[in-house]
Amino acid sequence: RDRPPCRGCSSYLMEPYIKCAECGPPPFFLCLQCFTRGFEYKKHQSDHTYEIMTSDFPVLDPSWTAQEEMALLEAVMDCGFGNWQDVANQMCTKTKEECEKHYMKHFINNPLFASTLLNLKQAEEAKTTDTAIPFHSTDDPPRPTFDSLLSRDMAGYMPARADFIEEFDNYAEWDLRDIDFVEDDSDILHALKMAVVDIYHSRLKERQRRKKIIRDHGLINLRKFQLMERRYPKEVQDLYETMRRFARIVGPVEHDKFIESHALEFELRREIKRLQEYRTAGITNFCSARTYDHLKKTREEERLKRTMLSEVLQYIQDSSACQQWLRRQADIDSGLSPSVPMASNSGRRSAPPLNLTGLPGTEKLNEKEKELCQMVRLVPGAYLEYKSALLNECNKQGGLRLAQARALIKIDVNKTRKIYDFLIREGYITKA
Repeated sequence: RDRPPCRGCSSYLMEPYIKCAECGPPPFFLCLQCFTRGFEYKKHQSDHTYEIMTSDFPVLDPSWTAQEEMALLEAVMDCGFGNWQDVANQMCTKTKEECEKHYMKHFINNPLFASTLLNLKQAEEAKTTDTAIPFHSTDDPPRPTFDSLLSRDMAGYMPARADFIEEFDNYAEWDLRDIDFVEDDSDILHALKMAVVDIYHSRLKERQRRKKIIRDHGLINLRKFQLMERRYPKEVQDLYETMRRFARIVGPVEHDKFIESHALEFELRREIKRLQEYRTAGITNFCSARTYDHLKKTREEERLKRTMLSEVLQYIQDSSACQQWLRRQADIDSGLSPSVPMASNSGRRSAPPLNLTGLPGTEKLNEKEKELCQMVRLVPGAYLEYKSALLNECNKQGGLRLAQARALIKIDVNKTRKIYDFLIREGYITKA
């Protein structure tokens, strides 16, 4: 019943049937009985040229007609691959062995199909090289546990269903739950109900549009997206953050090309500035430029050594500042950039302990946890959330390292270290 009806008698067409070659669109079909009677309708005349529509011809195998090929594919789709007895029962014209042998030979192990699919895959890969990385439901994204930190980062995306736990405009269907179209509705009421349906359709289109943006730009796997952002210099990252709101307008490929062009411009400007510095110093070849860079680095190191004594005299009275200065000098000597900021000698006091009175979640803490929150200046609700995330990750991994804790908790690293040490000391988690 998937074929169109006959224009003459309205019966469902059975092969072979007739298609008028001059009328259409839509195509004009007739059964053999109406065609032999010379049926005419509107512009269709009995002397028009025609085509005989039939699938009774071989395609891949002389003993299999095109109609049987289509029936085999439909049966495999309905019954599932491997259920050859059910496939043969649905076809009725071939045995179980014939169905299995023909399908495996012509649709699975056919070298022509394999080479064609390989060429299509290579062409698709060549087309998407160095462009945006869209996210499709066939990809294998992270599969976090429900209500975990990574699950919240992925906006509740469920990879097995290729959908979200909570949709955008999640209650759009509520406006339709009480609508019922009946025959005695007035014209105004009927028009009002149709307007509500049209509004609902527009809300569904907006929901699909947002999903398409998320998938096209690869925003579901947030950490992978962030790693791609970090490959750019700081200036380009700031531009990326500013232009992100316009990405939905230009599309993923155009947006990435725009960012890449600005990254290239940044590199060119930096190179031009370096060459201008060489020209100002009177350098005319790259061999001299390498010597200049080496001497410049040596001068910077000498300048740092000359200021060492003055810094020691400045911070000798403050023990904590002295320790920070020593760590900073150790980083410089090892070739690293100074990671410890120097404390100012302005006599600033450290922040007082946090007052937990009246804050939500305080009653869930024991005395040691309250003391930790006061010293770290962390509200109880945030501490409980971080504690739950660390406990879940520790139970899942069988242990937890400090680097993993810092990846889960996006706060100050010193606070993360104190929370991590406290949970280990109290036995809540174990060190990996």
